[in-house]
Amino acid sequence: MSPIKLFSLEAGRELAQRVAGALGEPLGAHEERDFTDGEHKLRPLEDVEGADVYLVQSLYTDPPGSPGGSVDDKLVRFLFFVAALRDAGAARITAVIPYLCYARKDRRTKLRDPLSSRYLACLLEAMGCDCVVTIDAHNQAAFENAFRCRTLHLPARPLFVDFALEVLAGESRQLVVVSPDVGGVKRAEAFRAELAERLGRDVGQAFVEKYRSGGQLSGGTLVGQVGDCCALVIDDLIAGGGTTGRAGAALARAGAARIIALASHGQFAGDALQQLGDSPLELVAVTDTLPQGGDGKLRVIECAPLLAEAIRRLHEGGPATELGL
Repeated sequence: MSPIKLFSLEAGRELAQRVAGALGEPLGAHEERDFTDGEHKLRPLEDVEGADVYLVQSLYTDPPGSPGGSVDDKLVRFLFFVAALRDAGAARITAVIPYLCYARKDRRTKLRDPLSSRYLACLLEAMGCDCVVTIDAHNQAAFENAFRCRTLHLPARPLFVDFALEVLAGESRQLVVVSPDVGGVKRAEAFRAELAERLGRDVGQAFVEKYRSGGQLSGGTLVGQVGDCCALVIDDLIAGGGTTGRAGAALARAGAARIIALASHGQFAGDALQQLGDSPLELVAVTDTLPQGGDGKLRVIECAPLLAEAIRRLHEGGPATELGL
């Protein structure tokens, strides 16, 4: 078996260290040096020839004023480091990208629209990635179809089911799982079915109508019965907070007794956290695929054990695909 090597660039080091700790492997040393003109140099400082290498880092834009930089800067650095690993003789390179950038533009909705998710796949493959792992891509089918190399799509659903069981301990009201838009109904249904099985009780379902055009949201009609119920809103991403906030308001108007939001990735752009803090939501839970503060109503669920288990199974030859079900 090839030796395993874990790496991360500085922007993803905190999460990668938690993954390394859960896996029981050290995080590899690397050099990351910026030049005065804004260009940069990256290279592994350890021997990777013949190794099974895993590069762990989410790709996202940091909030304004923070030193982390843009998603494009992170992406270029990531691609260059993958290529450096390949040139250094790595036997296999797996890109572990818990939050995958440019995944929302995966189909054409207007004339001459780009397919950004496919372009990203081409870049990763061209640099030498043999496998790409992510958590809850915006559209799982589009993610899997964009790549020609192996992919492993990890749902955050098991993490949220465990969290819900803890939060709902002693809850006697009817439970309802809610998708904040029609596009997320399948995700919500998978969560509802697993939650119902673990609880051994019936769990209802509902969704909120939503339309988006030119960055503007409309709609808001609730389909389903939620009166005096405990509602759990499940989504893959909270960016500006508009979709989640509208769903919470619709549920409150319909008489829901408790409203809890669960999202795989929390971007919380602008004043999203403040808006959600002022909403009828009891709490908002997200994983730590993106850096989080954990203030107010926000609860953060650790994803490192899930990523570590995926890496372990990939390295040992499986079964890794079972984690994607």
